[in-house]
Amino acid sequence: MYTETTHDIKVTVNPFYLAAQSSPDNNHYVWAYKIQIENLSDVTVQLIRRHWRITDAFGRVQEVRGVGVIGEQPVLKPGEIFEYSSGTPLPTPSGIMNGSYEMVRPDGSHLDVQIPAFSLDSPHETSLPN
Repeated sequence: MYTETTHDIKVTVNPFYLAAQSSPDNNHYVWAYKIQIENLSDVTVQLIRRHWRITDAFGRVQEVRGVGVIGEQPVLKPGEIFEYSSGTPLPTPSGIMNGSYEMVRPDGSHLDVQIPAFSLDSPHETSLPN
């Protein structure tokens, strides 16, 4: 599990390899990850955008930007937690992901909340894990 706290917003990531959806013979490896976002601040925040950097074992980077997460723009009051699951494929048996969420407070101020870098490692990796 990987955790990072920025602006009193705690993001925890738990990635896992999906062998049933992967096809190593075709250089297709798939991971899912569960995300937990916890508002430790005393102000309500809304997640409005996401930005991901997905790096494969060859160092190739794919950037993904979009509105919200899984079709939602969740509002988190102080002490609330939002959880969701998603996934990503890679053409290599390992990689790294990290990113950020853009959030907004009721006063209109924006903040970038960091998503911790996390390792994507499959049982097909022949070198040291990330």
